[in-house]
Amino acid sequence: MLLTEVRVKLCDGQAGRLKAFCSLTFDHAFVVRDVKLIDGNDGLFLAMPARKLCDHCGRCGEKNHLRARYCSNCGNRLDENRFMRYQNGNGHSRLKLHADIAHPINAECRQEIHRRVIAAYLDELERSKMPVYIAPNLDGEDLDIYELPNTRIPAAVVAGGNGEADKMQLRPTGTAH
Repeated sequence: MLLTEVRVKLCDGQAGRLKAFCSLTFDHAFVVRDVKLIDGNDGLFLAMPARKLCDHCGRCGEKNHLRARYCSNCGNRLDENRFMRYQNGNGHSRLKLHADIAHPINAECRQEIHRRVIAAYLDELERSKMPVYIAPNLDGEDLDIYELPNTRIPAAVVAGGNGEADKMQLRPTGTAH
């Protein structure tokens, strides 16, 4: 798969070490969102999208993230040391509280993504210095279908259809119907 597009949304100065959110598109067909560009101790690095690791309450079986003190369902006090079972498996003593949702499998892929994202970040930094800079919207990349608000009148007719359901307007995902 080829990395065909990198989108970067800069964070304001109040974000601390978080410098930007990125969206990566592969082969014009597959997108990975919520990639973070972070200013670490050894320079900029990419944090791939991740989820909090969870385990189950011994009493009710509800899922709870590993730092939770009490079950979110039954209120049972959870063992505060249970996260120690989730040590990083690569010899480091750092606790593993998150798991990547998507990530490169090999070093070459990771280096290529890193190189392309850093280049896009530096380009976006330069663009942000222009007087009429408009930040990119990473949420409105994909489109789906909806009707015009406050009307039953569709804004466009989808080609090939003839029913009322085929008369729709495209809208960015993540917005209200």
